Amino acid sequence: MRTALLLSCLLPTIATAGPQDAEAPKNVILIIGDGMGPQQVGLLELYARRAPKSPLKRSSAFSRISELGSVGLSMHYPMDRAVVDSACSATQLALGVAAPSQAIGIDADGNPQQTVLELAQSLGKATGLVSDTRLTHATPAAFAAHVAHRRMENEIAAQMVETGPDLMMSGGWRHFVGREVEGSKRKDDRDILEEAEAAGYTVVKDREALMAVGDGKLLGLFAKSGMMNAIAEFNTRDDEDRTEPSLTEMTTVALDRLSQDEDGFFLMIESGQIDWSCHANDAGWLMKEMLRANEMLHTVVDWAEERGDTLVVVTADHETGGFGLSYSRVGLPEPRKLPGTAFQGMDYAPGWNFGPLENLDLLAAQSSHLDGVMYAFGDLPKKEQTPEKLVEMVNAVSEFKLDVDGAKRVLTTGPDAWHEGEGEPRVGPILRDFGAFYYHGNYGPVLARELAASQNVVWATGTHTHTPVPVFAFGPGYELFSGLQHHTDIGQDLIRVVRGDMPKPELSGPQATARTINERVAKATRDCISDLADELPEISGIARLIWTVGPKKIKGRVDANTTGAKTLTKCIINRVKAQGVPDGATGRITVPTTLDLTIKHSE
Repeated sequence: MRTALLLSCLLPTIATAGPQDAEAPKNVILIIGDGMGPQQVGLLELYARRAPKSPLKRSSAFSRISELGSVGLSMHYPMDRAVVDSACSATQLALGVAAPSQAIGIDADGNPQQTVLELAQSLGKATGLVSDTRLTHATPAAFAAHVAHRRMENEIAAQMVETGPDLMMSGGWRHFVGREVEGSKRKDDRDILEEAEAAGYTVVKDREALMAVGDGKLLGLFAKSGMMNAIAEFNTRDDEDRTEPSLTEMTTVALDRLSQDEDGFFLMIESGQIDWSCHANDAGWLMKEMLRANEMLHTVVDWAEERGDTLVVVTADHETGGFGLSYSRVGLPEPRKLPGTAFQGMDYAPGWNFGPLENLDLLAAQSSHLDGVMYAFGDLPKKEQTPEKLVEMVNAVSEFKLDVDGAKRVLTTGPDAWHEGEGEPRVGPILRDFGAFYYHGNYGPVLARELAASQNVVWATGTHTHTPVPVFAFGPGYELFSGLQHHTDIGQDLIRVVRGDMPKPELSGPQATARTINERVAKATRDCISDLADELPEISGIARLIWTVGPKKIKGRVDANTTGAKTLTKCIINRVKAQGVPDGATGRITVPTTLDLTIKHSE
């Protein structure tokens, strides 16, 4: 058995951190990709690495975080069922206890409990909530409100202002204005915006006002309901008249403002429309939502990495859609020649379409979400709502083309399974499988599934699945978030680090061996940096240590693109060799924040 250690050095910035310090982070940032399972992360990663026209240069933010810290998985089932909704899942993350389905900020008995955001407030930390959905939607609400059902958004709006995070930005002003205002969803005349101003908030409603706002508490509500989807956001990036800030712009404002608090902060950021795109089974829309999340994540990592005092945790509330790329018998590739000896005298001719990489670029090129196409189609005069018109509208925004027969299938109606048993029978689009698992008789998923075969895309449902979701973490305390856990465990760990309660864990066996190696490499690194400071005052570049650990000795080689980095890594190798290294280590640790030490298990 061998153990490989990889150490990447990005210098000259050096900040010491590691589990031996057991020092709590000053700031905690929780990022929730709503509906983002491993499949959705995999779509972005595949696009980054393999799409011919990808601008991501083979590296996503998720890959970057995995190199800086840890990757784990988390289950998310509610207190008494197998599959979770966003409200319950976010509540379990916010409270660290099991919660009922569709409830906000309450425990399994129905009692309100302090959220991690409210805990941070009580400790004098600044707090913030950012979402690209609407502020009273399930995920942000779970951190600052306590109600029996997520639909109680009018009450949620009032409670969130009463809770009083220092910063809140999203859409959804319809729940904050009295019923006399056109577009309001309230049943009373209560003006929550006026109450917010009385509580010290500056209320802003557009991007220009946000960029000009002064100090103090901030409430930004930039849309009547949900904010614009990622496709619309990317389409309007250069529009001088754009009124909504992007998710990245809101994140940047939040980091700039909250970091002014000397006691630190807790910030929850939601990339929420990943979920909406997957409810719609719209793979092109999903791709753009993952790209939007990726951009925001890079901004957070850029900010946090250079500080060394911030824990960043990225996870999801659940997976939506049962999404996947798959191989099929549609569009089989043409046989071709390969030069290798195994194919002498025969063609390379796979019997399945395993998915052209160009499809990834075509998904990213979609210029409108398909729900929007169906809404626009539904607004046409009835006589214009023909299959031919639908073909024209779809093919104008999608590189995967709809034909007239497909359009006829999309427009065919029948009994609406969603509303079965609810009074008078209703009609709606026909979903040819799993109709009871789709929302509101919506035509969008029917259209999306009509295009899915040509995309090499499959969908299992229009709702959520039980699939464990990824947990990425880096910064002080990231070790708590590796392994397979449940969201209540993640919630408890968030509470622990915000509270500053980070005892050094007792380790034994392979974990203890890993700790021994980690501590020896950490000390060797610090010693070498100190000893070489005069000789290498401006060490820069990337160095990689490859370790092979045996029963009695350690061997190492160095890959580096600068002389300084190579000199440093050779020094570290020699010092660790001199101490001797035990065999059988597994685990992962960051030594200085810019020196990422990874211990990997290999046969």
